[in-house]
Amino acid sequence: MTAAVEGAPPHRRVHGRWGWAVAASVVAAFLALPALAVLAQVFTPAGEVWRHLIDTVLPDYIVNSLGLALMVAVGSFVIGVGTAWLSVMTRFPGKGWLTFALVLPLAAPAYVVAYAYADLLQAAGPLQTALRDATGWKVGGYWFPEIRSLGGAGLIFTLTLYPYVYLLARAAFLQQSAAALDVARTLGLGPWRVFFRVALPLARPAIAGGLALALMETLADFGAVSYLSVQTFTTGIYRAWYGMGERAAAGQLAAILLAFVLLLLALERIGRRGRVIHNTGNRTNPPHPARLSGVKALAATVACALPPLLGFVVPALALLRLMLDYEGAALNARFLSAAGTSLLLATRAALLPVTLAIVLAYARRAAPGLATRAASGIAGYGYALPGSVIAVGILLPMTAFDRLVNSFMLAEFGVRTGLLVTGTITGLLFAYAVRFIAPALEGVESGFERITPSIAAAARTLTRSPIDALARVHIPLIAPAALTAALIVFVDAMKELPATLLMRPLNSDTLAVLAYGYASDERLESAALPALTIVLIGLPPLILLMRRIGQGR
Repeated sequence: MTAAVEGAPPHRRVHGRWGWAVAASVVAAFLALPALAVLAQVFTPAGEVWRHLIDTVLPDYIVNSLGLALMVAVGSFVIGVGTAWLSVMTRFPGKGWLTFALVLPLAAPAYVVAYAYADLLQAAGPLQTALRDATGWKVGGYWFPEIRSLGGAGLIFTLTLYPYVYLLARAAFLQQSAAALDVARTLGLGPWRVFFRVALPLARPAIAGGLALALMETLADFGAVSYLSVQTFTTGIYRAWYGMGERAAAGQLAAILLAFVLLLLALERIGRRGRVIHNTGNRTNPPHPARLSGVKALAATVACALPPLLGFVVPALALLRLMLDYEGAALNARFLSAAGTSLLLATRAALLPVTLAIVLAYARRAAPGLATRAASGIAGYGYALPGSVIAVGILLPMTAFDRLVNSFMLAEFGVRTGLLVTGTITGLLFAYAVRFIAPALEGVESGFERITPSIAAAARTLTRSPIDALARVHIPLIAPAALTAALIVFVDAMKELPATLLMRPLNSDTLAVLAYGYASDERLESAALPALTIVLIGLPPLILLMRRIGQGR
């Protein structure tokens, strides 16, 4: 058998490699279409609507988006880096479970946490009610922080997104050699100077990556900023598309938001290249944590306990209180329908990106070269695109196609076709594929990396074709990694709001859309059940992530 395969005509092997390269290029081209459609809107004539936006709301979109990004960057850096350093370099009471608890806010989308804090902090909420009962004050007779503000939105995003920085910074600190830090101490540097002059520069690329993820999620959010009445580009895109019916204006706002995201990615890459610091220490000799006692130990415990307490425990308990106290939170037909739709969409959304990721990852192995590397890189940028940008990038060509077909059928046959592809499940699944191909690709590629060259060579020798090798050898070996990636995409799809809100078929609510609709109508008691369900569904991948953290230290 080996001789037969090795004696196969060389052109067959070459054609097989070209076939995989073409397949990867086609997948990448389709995934890049929404971004290209949005960028094409730059050349659309502006018109009166665009001038109206410039004169009225566009400055607010820019100021609020940049202000949010700045607040989240500072807050996520302080909390994420500070807690990561404490969890690696010190020992204090509760460190074991707090190391894992610090990741919990990732299970709660920002818009869910916004709903919870809006109920807690509003005038009729439990905190202000208790304050008035204790003091005898009247509503309006005292100052209380306003959650529906730019500062409130910045706090919500910081509490839910700092784990991105925490996870990457912690991994970077764990990889630093104790020898490098000990040498710095022998040179007379105190703990603070060791942190700022040695540890922090070594961890800079990882921290920059975590901050980039947090900022991209901030710019992509719609549910939280919309509910908290903060005007950003995502709220502007939605209002232009649905409120004013101006698709061109929505496309141009999406193009500006896309430019912001691409600039952010470029700055992050430039920052990594600009000052590369190589860690030559032995990673098997990790830093030695110092045991804290007294006030320092208490301060470390409090510092590491507050972020998960405020970012996960308090919102979850607030939603649970709402769900138990109000009849509107009962299981009803609308909730069950939304839950079923969410499960169906998320399952399909998990299968499609993982399948495409397998094609891209295997193409890099079967046909290594510039084409397949570029295809993977282009596909990976999808996670950086906000859901609203992807939705507009898909809806623009879809609506143009529907109008073209309708005009043709009306002129030739007198038949109105209406919407054929706009507002369909197919379009929404395409948006999910673009949005979530990056985490799927990362998980699948990690599975392929565990396949040794000898196994890959044996698979090529003992099978008839690359497709046969993929089906019979590679897929069974990468199945655990692919299932993990599918679970992550499943949870992300359950939480996705902007693209779903813009592209879902009529009368087809998901849990995220249902919670948003109830909250927009100020029916937070009804929004509690779907919101809490989304949080609970987000816990399984976090458990997997926590297991990895436990294996890391």
